[in-house]
Amino acid sequence: MHDDTTVITDRGQYENAKTPWDQATWRAEALGWAGRELAARGLRESATARRSVRLRPWSVLVRIPVEGAEATAPESTTAAVWLKANPPASAFEAPLTAALARWVPEYVLHPLSVDADRGWSLLPDGGDLFRQVLDRAPADPRAWEEPLRQYATMQRALVPYTKDLEQLGVPSARTTALPQVFDETVEFIRSVTAVDPASLHALRPRLLNWCEELADLGIPDSLDHADLHDGQLFNPEPGRFTFFDWGDAAVSHPFCSFLVPAGRVTERYGPESLPRLRDAYLEPWTGNGRTSKELDRALTLAGRLGVIGRAVSWGRHFPGASEETRAAGATESAKWLLQLATEEPPF
Repeated sequence: MHDDTTVITDRGQYENAKTPWDQATWRAEALGWAGRELAARGLRESATARRSVRLRPWSVLVRIPVEGAEATAPESTTAAVWLKANPPASAFEAPLTAALARWVPEYVLHPLSVDADRGWSLLPDGGDLFRQVLDRAPADPRAWEEPLRQYATMQRALVPYTKDLEQLGVPSARTTALPQVFDETVEFIRSVTAVDPASLHALRPRLLNWCEELADLGIPDSLDHADLHDGQLFNPEPGRFTFFDWGDAAVSHPFCSFLVPAGRVTERYGPESLPRLRDAYLEPWTGNGRTSKELDRALTLAGRLGVIGRAVSWGRHFPGASEETRAAGATESAKWLLQLATEEPPF
């Protein structure tokens, strides 16, 4: 493994964020583990290419150039693997990634190795991000139809595994439990910011009504990615999509997942693009006696409630996060929850 002088470090806008990467002992343990796992697969870190590190309050991501990686990711144009470390609140991502590779192998990235106890994953390069593919192609919102259809198909396949997901440590935010998750998030916001919790508590009655109506529609809970934007899936070849980055995930109403891609599509192409994408996402959920009207109503309700999952994710930091980092996360959480006050549905 390289020494620290060969590392390119990206801290984004979080220059003062505390992560375990700052600890020499932790770095040695994590990189040593990655090196042993590579060696067990006949791989080794490249002696000529530079390692790069992306540090955020909620993850450490190390790109390790390797020799022999072609056998690991034949569709990739780069010979690299990725070491990811999660904080305790999202350490479930490591075992979840391994489980998804067993349960829905055609839809997800297959880890080379995971250390579930420490929240570490060693991942192959997945090829082109969907965002990169979109940037190269003429503007066409229909490009989102197939990935949304495949994602919904994957969610439906995971319905029987909800208890297994929770046993892996994936947070439970089931439709009927969303009011409790809301309350816990409001308490987190109150504890570290000056945001008036009364403005958030006032939203609870409408939240209860929406949860009750959504539960009555009878669509079972499944895995909610909670941050499914165009940088969270690979598109290594036409028609093939691979979903990854599950650190914000929860067991919740599956339709909550539509909130983020709907927002990205609206920003990029305009709201007139959404009806076709709603239909594409809902197509795998047809049947079982549900009408199109019921599915459409469920999608609207879950779109409103999906802001809770986004709010929760801003509290998943590494231990020792500064008060500034915690306050910034809580402020973002509050912004998401306040969207519950909007009269117009999100899409």
